[in-house]
Amino acid sequence: MTKKMAVLGAGESGVGAAILAQKKGFEVFVSDKGKIDEKYKKVLSQFEIRFEEGHHTEKLILEADEIIKSPGIPDKAAIILKAVEDKIPVISEIEFAGRFTTGKKICITGSNGKTTTTLLIYHLLKNAGFDVGLGGNIGKSFAWLVAEEAHDYWVLEISSFQLDGMFDFKADIAVLLNITPDHLDRYNNDFDKYADSKFRIIQNQTAADAFIYWMDDPVIAEGIKKFNPKARLFPFSINQNMNRQGAYLIEDKTDFLKSKLCIKINNEMMDMTLQDLALRGKHNVYNSAAAAISGRLVEIRKESIKQSLATFQGVEHRLEFVAKVRGVEYINDSKATNVNSTWYALEEATRPVIWIAGGQDKGNDYTVLLPLVKAKVKAIICLGVDNEKIHKAFLPYIPLILDADSAEEAVQIAYKIAEKDEIVLLSPTCASFDLFKNYEDRGNQFKKAVFNL
Repeated sequence: MTKKMAVLGAGESGVGAAILAQKKGFEVFVSDKGKIDEKYKKVLSQFEIRFEEGHHTEKLILEADEIIKSPGIPDKAAIILKAVEDKIPVISEIEFAGRFTTGKKICITGSNGKTTTTLLIYHLLKNAGFDVGLGGNIGKSFAWLVAEEAHDYWVLEISSFQLDGMFDFKADIAVLLNITPDHLDRYNNDFDKYADSKFRIIQNQTAADAFIYWMDDPVIAEGIKKFNPKARLFPFSINQNMNRQGAYLIEDKTDFLKSKLCIKINNEMMDMTLQDLALRGKHNVYNSAAAAISGRLVEIRKESIKQSLATFQGVEHRLEFVAKVRGVEYINDSKATNVNSTWYALEEATRPVIWIAGGQDKGNDYTVLLPLVKAKVKAIICLGVDNEKIHKAFLPYIPLILDADSAEEAVQIAYKIAEKDEIVLLSPTCASFDLFKNYEDRGNQFKKAVFNL
């Protein structure tokens, strides 16, 4: 008897899952409570997959043997609660896709740096001639790729929402970059629940697998005690010289860029100075360390790793230089959707900043930014529907806080108040869904507005 699969959400993840399910012989039904993008409707029609939009037909969904839930749908959505009550398994698209590939999976999660590290590791493997696919929370959905391609290796960015729906899936190499408050609105404002979600990256791992993590993160240190990973451990640190496998920094006190990143795997050492890395900034030392360990674990030659880390081009919407207009630099950091990401962006600034912030708040605590904001920010432009929380957090310290309803208006305001040798930084700390389709749309509108100056 043909198994029935209901897919909730018809974006990249849901449509990819539907295609794979149909190819594997399931009877598939796709339901999206909102409006489905025309490009995805066209794909569903091409594959002759049944779908609905604008509502959920409960009867059709709850007669499924299994439900694949898109990451954007919260666990407390009414239809999900009913499915759980009816004991219908609800899984993520990543969990489903993992059933149909034999390729080794390198999986990256963390509150910040996931995309950069994922693309770095993919760059390392691709440059070394590996047969490798890239997907997950970046680019094409993993399920869609598995439906159309086979690879020896997969490099997957995985969000906490995707991890929540993963049960039997196993990462051969798991990378946990950091855990800082993010998406707390989805975890009942309970940081411990969010941290536990991140540690699902190591579930089902055995002694044959590898776990790469940032050992300077106290939350990760606690999680390791709590979850007792079975995999081989490969920590990275910029504070501790380690006499064990992993990566660490030997800091040059006179010139930080002359500091050495050292990687020790299977008692073999490799090192390179920070000035040889394509990506600058302290946070990118972590990302490069995690990528280099991953590269060595799959036995990429040291010289190839060094070359790849020196030639990587960076990530769009992450501290991306846009233009210099009248001596003012415009930086697009639209991917900074939490406080910690913005902390890194402000830490990097060496000149006065006009900071464009705001959007859909995710339970942010702005107090951690106060020292940097007081030291570096000249004015704040709030880009969001409800900016009250940002005004309240910073008004005592930053006298000039203005509001904008669009990226174009924010850029126009910044253009008027910025002076030569200052920086206009879009680093929102918030989700984009109040005014934009996603963070890419927000970043692209910002760039377009800058180019139009």
